[in-house]
Amino acid sequence: MILTRPLIIAATLFVSALAAALPAHASSEASPAIEVWKSPTCGCCQKWADYLTENGFTVSTKNTTQGMLNRIKAQAGIGPKLASCHTAQIDGYTIEGHVPAGDIKRLLEERPDAIGLAVPDMPLGSPGMEQPDGKTDPYEVLLVKKDGSTEVFAQH
Repeated sequence: MILTRPLIIAATLFVSALAAALPAHASSEASPAIEVWKSPTCGCCQKWADYLTENGFTVSTKNTTQGMLNRIKAQAGIGPKLASCHTAQIDGYTIEGHVPAGDIKRLLEERPDAIGLAVPDMPLGSPGMEQPDGKTDPYEVLLVKKDGSTEVFAQH
């Protein structure tokens, strides 16, 4: 088949228009965007945000009051038993506390029908809570279901 110059140009324009019309496919190189609400004076919250950046996330931090943070948690379905010092949102999920980056990435890959993940309190050795002496406490990452119940998502 012999292609004429006008046909080649038309085909090229068609392929370019088709590529522009298709939704961008999330690649492994894309940085997931996460918004973190925290107290402006909480150092461990900022350490966790920095840790996420180091692990490939695009982090936006929002300093807020404790009252507003409590409202954000409540609106997201995070009760007092699950609470920690900061709350984040990523791709429709809520991330409460010092959740490891790998667990967040797994959540985004598996896409369970849930509110998100929580690490209640502030366990020693969790991301952002590293200790100079290397001390760590075992802790669980909980999957928070839409009915408010939880199940263990990961253990560290």
